[in-house]
Formats: sequence, C-alpha cells, structure tokens
Amino acid sequence: MGEDRSDGSFAAAASGRPDGMPRVGVVLAAGRSVRLRRLTGGRSKLLLRLGGMALVERAVRTLLASGLERVVVVVGYQGDSVSQAVAGIDPGRVEVVRAEDWESGNGASLGAVEPAVAGEPLFALLCSDHVFGEGALDGLVEAGAPAVLVDEEPDRAAWEEGTRVHVQGPWALAFGKDLDDPGIDCGAFVLPQEIFTSRREAARAGDHSLAGAVTRLAEARPMLAEPIPEGTWWQDVDTPHDLRLARRALRRSLTRASDGPVAQYLNRPVSTRISMALAPLSIPPPVYSSFGLLLGIMAASVLAAGHLLVGGLLVQATSVIGGLDEEAARLQMATGLRVRGIEHLADRMGDAAIVTGLALWLIDRSFRSHTLVLLATIGLAWAVLAMAGQQRSSILGLPASTERLLGYLLGGRDGRLVLVTAWAVLGHPMGALVALSAAWLASVLLRVVLVRRGAREATRVLEQ
Repeated sequence: MGEDRSDGSFAAAASGRPDGMPRVGVVLAAGRSVRLRRLTGGRSKLLLRLGGMALVERAVRTLLASGLERVVVVVGYQGDSVSQAVAGIDPGRVEVVRAEDWESGNGASLGAVEPAVAGEPLFALLCSDHVFGEGALDGLVEAGAPAVLVDEEPDRAAWEEGTRVHVQGPWALAFGKDLDDPGIDCGAFVLPQEIFTSRREAARAGDHSLAGAVTRLAEARPMLAEPIPEGTWWQDVDTPHDLRLARRALRRSLTRASDGPVAQYLNRPVSTRISMALAPLSIPPPVYSSFGLLLGIMAASVLAAGHLLVGGLLVQATSVIGGLDEEAARLQMATGLRVRGIEHLADRMGDAAIVTGLALWLIDRSFRSHTLVLLATIGLAWAVLAMAGQQRSSILGLPASTERLLGYLLGGRDGRLVLVTAWAVLGHPMGALVALSAAWLASVLLRVVLVRRGAREATRVLEQ
C-alpha cells in the first residue's frame, strides 16, 4: 500500500496536479427532461445549446478545464446523439459508456461507470444538466478527499428544488429534500470507490437515485462540504426559466473583475450580448481579433482623411468589438496562450493604426517640429506596449481589484480609445493624442508605485 501512495504522489507531481487530486471525471448524461420538452421537441435536453455549446459538451470541457486527465460520459436516452455531441472534444481523453438501465434513475447511471473508473481512489462527478462558472470546481477537485460542492446561500426556488445538505463543521453528513438545512448540493462531487457499494445498498432498498447513493456514503464516511467559490456561479437546468437564468449568468460571467468603468458600463453590455448572439456560429476567436484589427485600420483611415466624427465613432466600435475575441474564447473554453497572444497582438496593431491615423491628419493639417517630437514619443510608447507581449496586469502582478480602480484613470485600452473617440468627435485630434498619452503614462507610473510598495511590504514581512 505504501508503494502505491508513493507512486501516485510522484505521478501527481510529475503531471502538475496536487497530491490526491482525482485524475478522472464522470459526467452523468443518460436522463431526459419532461419539463424541457417544449424546447427539446423530445430530444435529450443535454443537447440544448448554451453559449454555442451543448450542455453535455460544456460539462465535459468544464471537468477538463479543472485539470482532470480523462472524462467518462455515461449516456442512455438518445445515447447516439449525446455521444456525437462530445465526439469532437478529444477522443484520447473522453470515453463514452452506455447505461442500459438508465431509466431506473441516475444512481443506475452511476453504476454503469464502475468498470471505467476501477482503480481510481477518487473521481470527480458532474450531473451534465448543471452549468458551472469558470473556477467553480477548482476547490472541489483539489480537496484531496471525498467532497461535495455546496451552495450555502441558494435562492428560494433553487432551495425548494435542490437536494439539501446537512453540514456540520467541514463535513457533509446527510443529503435529502426533506432536510431543513439552508445549503444544497450543486450536482458536483468527488467520490471514492465506496460509492458503488453505497449505490448497491440504496438500490436494494428501492432507491435508484444518485442522492440515495451519496446519502448512504455520507452515513458511512463523511464527505467534505466544499462551498462554491465566491465570485463564481452554477445553475441547474431543469426548466425553460432555468435555461434563461443560465444564459444570463453565462453572459454576465464574460466580464472581468479587472474591467474599468468604460468596459464595465459601456463596452461589455454591448459586446457580451453580441458574443452570446453569435456563439452558435462557433466563430474562432482569431477571426474576431482579425475583424477588430480591420475595423481599427478602417477607423485610422477615416481619421487620416479628416473625417473625425465618423472616425471617432469607428474607434469606439473598435473598442467594443475588441472584447469579442476574449469573450468567444471563454465561451468556447479555448483560452490558451496562442489565442491570448493573437488577441493581444491584434489589439496593439489596431491601436497603433489609430494613433497613426490621428498623426497623419495632424501632419497634413499643420506640420510642426514639436508635433513630430510628440508623435515620435507616442509611437515609442506604443512600440513598448507591443513588445511587452502581454497585459500589464500580468507583467506587474497586480490584483484585479487594483486594475479596476486604475481603470478610472482611463489608462487601459478601453479608456484610451474612449478618449480618442471623445476628442475626435469634438474635432481635436491633438487633444486625443495628448489625453491618451497622459492617461497611459499616469496609469503606468501608478502601477509601478504600487508594485514597489507591495515589494517593500513583502520584504518587511520576510525580515520579521
């Protein structure tokens, strides 16, 4: 037994996973929903699309994004169609298992996966009609022990529908719809092999539900009650109203904690709605990046021609469209370094084009030596930004809350472009250049001050 634990710890360390973290996830996708029949037309509700992705695919990608190596999908009702919905994810990491007696209950679906997870001390499990925000499962899968994700403060409707959890200290001791406890489970678990014994015991007693199996397990072996992280979300999709709530939560989750006031109140309300409307087309994020760059070049051309009102409005449109690539990447769960690099490069090139457009208009109208010096300084600043290759918040390591406050200086991309828009519409391109330069320099200087202060505080703590 000691050798097994040592090998497992070494494998976890080698793969970058915390010790005790499950390697395999299970998605229960065998059932059907009567209450969603009006939307499904008799098809499996797990084929309903949310943010351009079928519910079952979103569940699988959620587990993979949480660091699991492999996911087993249990299908039953319309199994061929559900299997097809996950076929394109990663054949080497996704396996499909059929539950022959799925109509008995989701406990029977759990039983069908036993051979596929044999030998795994722990495995994660999701109900595929539950949708989770980014990072919602991180604490659960890293718990290193049997655990359940708990919503400690659900709204009244969710509490009445959900399975309540009796929590004492860190432990979940009982599950049931007849409990009076305030918390409910979120349909996400980390389970040990003993769950299959508990399932058989519950089935012999006539209970073929997942809740019955987990309740039996909790009676024999208390589970950790892992609260859903603050700032994220989840939604059980059982009714058309639930689906609307999930869409709204998903759209709102496309914002960033670091968004400044321009992005938060002006850009995101427009861009997130566009992203959700276009999500069914599954447009690759680089296509949005390219379109944003072309729009920036168009805005620059119009500004260079002296059409400041139209050019200014195009600049603001560029700012709004500039969020679509990032939002599409998050909807498609395609947030790799390559995608982010393309987004950043396209933004920097578009920004440089806009500055060039303003400069060309100024040179054409009134060329002066001090104007040339100013333009050269601005061009150098933009070159530094382009060579950085990543966002300033990543380079300096400032928290999102600090970046949001700094956004009020209008030094972020959204702030700079709205300054260009305002001054261009007013007919003062020189004002636009001076304002965006001042905002950018002020925000950079303040970031440097904050980073230096943080470094001094960290040094002081270490010395103590």
